[in-house]
Amino acid sequence: MPDSSTTPLTTADGVPLKVSLRRAVRRSKLKAVLLVSPLLLFLGVAFVMPIFDMLWRSVDNPEVSATLPRTVSALEEWNGEVIPNEPVFAALVEDLQVGQKERNLGLLSSRLNYEKSGMRSAISRTARRLRTLEPPYREALIEINDIWGELDTWRLIQRESSPYTLSYYLAAMDRQYSPQGEIVKVPDYLQVHATLFWRTFWMSAVITLATLMLGYPIAFLLANLPLRKSNLLMILVLLPFWTSLLVRTTTWIAILQSQGVLNDVMVALGVIADEARWQLIHNKTGTIIAMTHILLPFMILPLYSVMKTIPPSYMHAARSLGGKPFLSFRRVYFPLTIPGIAAGGILVFILSIGYYITPALVGGQSGRFITNYIAYHMQTSLNWGLAAAIASILLLVVVVFYWIFNRLIGVDKVKLG
Repeated sequence: MPDSSTTPLTTADGVPLKVSLRRAVRRSKLKAVLLVSPLLLFLGVAFVMPIFDMLWRSVDNPEVSATLPRTVSALEEWNGEVIPNEPVFAALVEDLQVGQKERNLGLLSSRLNYEKSGMRSAISRTARRLRTLEPPYREALIEINDIWGELDTWRLIQRESSPYTLSYYLAAMDRQYSPQGEIVKVPDYLQVHATLFWRTFWMSAVITLATLMLGYPIAFLLANLPLRKSNLLMILVLLPFWTSLLVRTTTWIAILQSQGVLNDVMVALGVIADEARWQLIHNKTGTIIAMTHILLPFMILPLYSVMKTIPPSYMHAARSLGGKPFLSFRRVYFPLTIPGIAAGGILVFILSIGYYITPALVGGQSGRFITNYIAYHMQTSLNWGLAAAIASILLLVVVVFYWIFNRLIGVDKVKLG
């Protein structure tokens, strides 16, 4: 009779139990993958692919190498010290003739004009005269436009002949290449993006602090009120989510403008004179007020979710041990709410630096964020590479703040109620 202790366990159909368990686990994993595959596909198409496309556009530089291949090849042996010889000019004429037939000189002229003013008009004027050009091309091109006789022009074409470039990132930080290829600051009157980045970050920090100052007592009240009253107050907190963002923003325009509700009330109460009405709109003040109101629920909810888990007995115990109310709050209650403060702070700050509609409507010139210039480069200047570079820098900032938060607090502490 065989020893049952050494006989492997089997299922009803004779399959070893271990094999059957492994098959069951594989089937469960396959089912789980199939269930989440639509979500993964959606994230890949709607989130991951656009990010990679944005990062690619920020360094992609095909215009010169694709439109002027003969010129780029002729410039490989050029030392960059003197104006190129006749073969380079002949190669340029040939490339421009081909580009005119293929109708792609517009992209080339726009790309070079980003780096050197006047290149668009030079290429357009030269293209119109191509049929009448005769050798020697060097003198003919310089006669058409003096820009072809400038050493900086040919250094620019040689530098931008690479299919990849850092020029967009330099422009996003108000930097550029000098004619010698060094990285230098742009003139003061062209320094826009660095100021906008700084304004976006410090105003987002102010908005985050303002939402914390307003949201902390509201969350404390929600966590300590009886259930019936706290539910009613929670509805008021969530009410803005049921209203369009555009409606909320335009409402603030009606409230804050010079002839708006707030100024009318202040004049009626005698607080200010009618000719000294407050200017609260189309500036930094309007942006901070409107965005603080819009983002306040994103601070209240994480704070409330953390405060709700703090037993009231902790404060009672601190009071019974002789602690004064403020001391008990500062030493016992407040440290326990730090995860909620951190979660709400990182959430509000990241949302703030990416906001577009509110600063565009109420910010004016002094209250706009860097995101408004991303839209400008996408829709008006059509400099998509620069827009992608600015967006990539914002993405890097968000990732850095997320990493710092994860290291100090932990993303598992983020709770929205």
